[in-house]
Amino acid sequence: MAKHSKKSTKKFEKNHLKDTIERRKEFAKIKQRQQIKAKKQARHASDYAKASDDEEEKQLPKDNGRLANDADKLKDMTVDEFFQGGFEIPEPTKKASKLAKIKEAKAKSGKRKRDAPQDEGDSELGGGESDVSVEEQPLEVDSPSEEEAEERLGAHREDLDALQEKDPEFYKYLKENDAELLDFAEDGDLAEVDELSEDEPLKKKKKKGKTVEPLGEENDDDDTEVTMSMVKKWQKAMTEQHSLRAMRQVVLAFRAAAYVNEEDGKEYKYTISGPEVYHQLLVVSLQHVPEVLGHHLPVKETASGKVRFSTDTKKFRTLTPLLKSHATSVHHLLENLSDASTIKLTLASILPLLPYLLSFKKILKNLIKTVISVWSDPSSTEASRINAFLLIRRLAIISDPSLREAVLKSTYQGLIKGSRNTTIHTLPGINLMKNSAAELWGLDPTIGYTTGFTYIRQLAIHLRTSITHPTKDSYKAIYNWQYTHSLDFWSRVLSTHCSPATNPHLKSAAASPLHPLIYPLVQITLGALRLIPTPVYFPLRFHLTRAMMRLSRSTTTYIPLAPSLLEVLQSPELKKPPKPSTLRPLDFATTLRAPASYLHTRVYQTGLGEQVAELLAEFFAVWAQSIAFPELVIPPSVLLKRWLKEVSSPPTPSAKHTNSQAKGRGNKNSKLTAAVALLLQKLDANAKFVEERRRKVDFAPGNREGVEGFLKEVRWEDMPLGAFVMGMRKRNEERERVLEDGRRREEEERRRGRKGDVDGAEEEEVEDVDMEDGQGVEGEDDDE
Repeated sequence: MAKHSKKSTKKFEKNHLKDTIERRKEFAKIKQRQQIKAKKQARHASDYAKASDDEEEKQLPKDNGRLANDADKLKDMTVDEFFQGGFEIPEPTKKASKLAKIKEAKAKSGKRKRDAPQDEGDSELGGGESDVSVEEQPLEVDSPSEEEAEERLGAHREDLDALQEKDPEFYKYLKENDAELLDFAEDGDLAEVDELSEDEPLKKKKKKGKTVEPLGEENDDDDTEVTMSMVKKWQKAMTEQHSLRAMRQVVLAFRAAAYVNEEDGKEYKYTISGPEVYHQLLVVSLQHVPEVLGHHLPVKETASGKVRFSTDTKKFRTLTPLLKSHATSVHHLLENLSDASTIKLTLASILPLLPYLLSFKKILKNLIKTVISVWSDPSSTEASRINAFLLIRRLAIISDPSLREAVLKSTYQGLIKGSRNTTIHTLPGINLMKNSAAELWGLDPTIGYTTGFTYIRQLAIHLRTSITHPTKDSYKAIYNWQYTHSLDFWSRVLSTHCSPATNPHLKSAAASPLHPLIYPLVQITLGALRLIPTPVYFPLRFHLTRAMMRLSRSTTTYIPLAPSLLEVLQSPELKKPPKPSTLRPLDFATTLRAPASYLHTRVYQTGLGEQVAELLAEFFAVWAQSIAFPELVIPPSVLLKRWLKEVSSPPTPSAKHTNSQAKGRGNKNSKLTAAVALLLQKLDANAKFVEERRRKVDFAPGNREGVEGFLKEVRWEDMPLGAFVMGMRKRNEERERVLEDGRRREEEERRRGRKGDVDGAEEEEVEDVDMEDGQGVEGEDDDE
């Protein structure tokens, strides 16, 4: 049931709501002015106390004598004389009362005099201790006022929170009609920043016919509409003098520009006059605000990449609202940008602000989520993604462990979100994300291990659920692009940070803190690879095999991948004769599931055979220099020879007269059989090369150093199998280049065709208009 408002609430809204809102607005403004005034008084009081010490010492004997005479008069007066005097009671002077307070404060502090035998005047001065007390007095008076102001602000926030709980309808009304009252501390005019600019020159040089005006605070600052002259004046003050006054005005104007298209009911100090002013204001604020902050709050960076600067200074506390306002405006602007150059400029402006935002984790987390969304968005350009990643990496370096863990988790989630749809157009961006994100897990190996273990365990849980609780669609949780890219991503992480080749400080792959994650990742990948062993999902098997091959090559970890590839050769898809087809070759790089139209066709069979031959060659090339290579290739060689014999066997005599077996038992695919026969020949040649070198060794199999150093002086490219793999890679690169050029030409022709269709439609419209006017008869005849 809907909650009805009370009768008293309705009566209050009708009769007193408007006045209450006005009073609260005035209260908020007065409170802010009082805070500024209190700080100014405190500063002037401290300066006055230092300057008046000498004057107080000179006037002290006179004041003491006058006070003594007044006391004697009171003692000598009778009651009648006292009442006849008209109640004129002698008052002590301000300086005397101040000295009395000092004496009383000294008595409370329990400090004793340095020199006991002193005259009466010196005892009242308190010796050397009085100087310290006079200097500290303004601080003792000033600090409670600031604390009381903060307490009042906190109490006001608590009242608003209590109002939200007790009367949510009234709070909602205030939020809709007076949102500035609810968040006055964040949407103020940041007037306290001006106090930090008192050392700036306030006057310009006089010009003819013009009055002298303060620099950075001309009369046009009072205008609500931002003009180009105002922006250029602010820019000049910020670049030449690092003016905080000008920066404050730019931040306020930039806040209005960031929310220019929002209909949230908020009123801002400035309004934007046109697109040119909007563009210039964005450029000035994004480029020069970080420069001014860097001048007034310098940041020191250590050799390890950590940043240090003092957050306890008065200047940082005063600039805190400005920092929060500017960061919030930049965050909102970044969420709504679509232009690549502006996104790049905005991301570049956030980079120097990161050290200052480390103290505001809530703002920083929201900001980094938006940056990660830019990095993972398929529509973002490569330059925007690189700038976003540089910002993410910078934050991961300078942040503390808790924030670094949040950055890694958000990055992984953005990667999974951005890899949902994989096409020939999005695949380069996805590979860029995987390669760049893999670098982050090496910045802090401890946090990298914990986060990696957590997400790899999640992959294992999904796989186990699909196996133990099989349903009609349970396999879809595994056989999709996000799961496949996730396994491939973790293989890149471990390949990057567990490889002694890319990390010289590692003596071996086992020395890396991430090395224990290799075994569970391999087990999960092999389980997912064999979940559905049908020809439809052979492309997915090839994707996972390449991921494991990368890991095996980088970490010198043996992973049994040959059996899964030989299973593809043993499938009926590669043994039976295919049916002819005019389909285009299947792109295995962007395919997980083969379409039904490709099954049992020569195009698909040839593509599978090429993939199997290439992957088997790449797998055995990893171990081409191993001293055990001849024994390693014996079982695969036997299976390959047997497969070649089966697919190349002629038809049986009894099958010559039957139509069902007229085609024989072979697949009749000479291109496929030739590729497998060539691979078998290279395996035998490499095995013989290793055997010849192995006969010359003088160490036993138990000598680990000798076994690992076998054939280290020979490059793997110079071996028979290595040379074959290098030639195959060059052919594949050339073929991919030709295919890419063909795709680009098709896209250009398609665009031209669309443009031609549009031009043709416009010409038809023109002809129709001409025929209506009695013209274009020839065009009508031609169309007929």
